[in-house]
Amino acid sequence: MPTGRQKGAALKIAAMTFLDMLGAAARQNGSMLCVGLDPDPAKFPDAIKGNANKIYDFCAAIVDATADLVIAFKPQIAYFAAHRAEGQLERLMEHMRRAAPAVPIILDAKRGDIGSTAEQYAIEAFERYGADAVTLSPFMGFDSVQPYLQYQGKGAFLLCRTSNPGGDDLQNQRLASVDGQPLLYEHVARLAQGPWNLNGQLGLVVGATYPAEIERVRALAPTLPLLIPGVGAQGGDAVATVRAGWRGEGGEASGHIIVNSSRAVLYASQGSDFAVAARRVATSTREQLQAARP
Repeated sequence: MPTGRQKGAALKIAAMTFLDMLGAAARQNGSMLCVGLDPDPAKFPDAIKGNANKIYDFCAAIVDATADLVIAFKPQIAYFAAHRAEGQLERLMEHMRRAAPAVPIILDAKRGDIGSTAEQYAIEAFERYGADAVTLSPFMGFDSVQPYLQYQGKGAFLLCRTSNPGGDDLQNQRLASVDGQPLLYEHVARLAQGPWNLNGQLGLVVGATYPAEIERVRALAPTLPLLIPGVGAQGGDAVATVRAGWRGEGGEASGHIIVNSSRAVLYASQGSDFAVAARRVATSTREQLQAARP
């Protein structure tokens, strides 16, 4: 049974905003590393390979092994839904809140719809799963983002300059504008830093495979947290990523960077030592990121 002190600590954490939690985790764990939870049973350790009923067990072991090393966890909802494992995701979210109450959880859902549908997706993210932040596509405009901002203290990361090669198809296109001809991703960054960020809840997703674009986004959005996937298996350069996006310890003058690694951590070993191996890779990645700070 929780003690009075533990209950008080839990209430204090519950009252913190996403940005508060992000800053606290960065300081407590000395980290910019986010571990992405993308469970693929086909890649599980040999003893449980192919067993979708073990998604919760696998992810919970990764969480327990890395909770003191990360700035955030990022479960990807498709990896659970594809295996009818939404119930396991709910259990995992509860486990993370117990095992790592100070570490914020970013639900990687990339939702992007309008009106009442967006309201339902916001309920899913913040009420059903209890996420601290969610990833969104801004393509349908501000009214597709606004329902998430009704949840005070929660975060929303807008896709800006993604790490996939096809991102060029739209994100790198120039717009006709009174401010010149900004690229689409630059326009998204300006909106997120400015008129869309009503309550200071927005962040941006920028891929680690494009460090020059990270630097450009940081110049346009100096106070926003940047979620940066693509380090590890996708080939992003950790050192270049940090140097492009890190501008200090966060706060009003500079936003945090949250550098995500998924497969490199999750599948570090096919043996029974998979959690130990995950911790070893996470520790090495965290240290590499910290050492890269200008």
